[in-house]
Amino acid sequence: AQTITTPADGLRTGEVMMRTRDGKAIPAYFAAPANRNGAPIILVVQEIFGVHEHIRDVCRRFAREGWHAMAPELYFRQGDPSQYPSMAQISQSLAPSVPDAQVMADLDAAADYAHTNGGDRSRLGITGFCWGGRITWLYAAHNPQVKAGVAWYGRLTGTPSANLPINPYDIAGKLNAPVLGLYGGQDAGIPLANVDEMKRLLAQLS
Repeated sequence: AQTITTPADGLRTGEVMMRTRDGKAIPAYFAAPANRNGAPIILVVQEIFGVHEHIRDVCRRFAREGWHAMAPELYFRQGDPSQYPSMAQISQSLAPSVPDAQVMADLDAAADYAHTNGGDRSRLGITGFCWGGRITWLYAAHNPQVKAGVAWYGRLTGTPSANLPINPYDIAGKLNAPVLGLYGGQDAGIPLANVDEMKRLLAQLS
């Protein structure tokens, strides 16, 4: 499919090296309204293929609506997804090597970066796609400053591992803010039974 390209006129955009809380720097793409401070911050979490042009375009779309959007490259320490020949190899090798704790800390750092560069961390949202959909749920339970999240699908349960010790099922009663979960009725990868169970847990525990 051809990538939609949202124009950057009237925006500040670009690639930055963002300092993280462990002192290291990772790349991130940002887009924000030009000549304006105090914009609400939205963290845009990559899908399994990383921060590619579609994710950057989503940031520009948010910026045109008045948001300071940040998309950090959350695989950066472990590898470059564009160098993997197939999605299967990314999902089986690269993605599982990225610890959830590292991702949460890097998203905290992205919110910090946006705040020190004109964004308003008191109005913080998060959205993510596929791999980032799962992260959206986890981050909404991790950061008490989050005001809202939108998960574009993303796994809700699975076998825990050292790097991925919990799933959205496990934090259904710990969300700091409302999360809108968007799931496909015919998505064989995330059965409707899983979505119904998440609804049940949210109703029971929240």
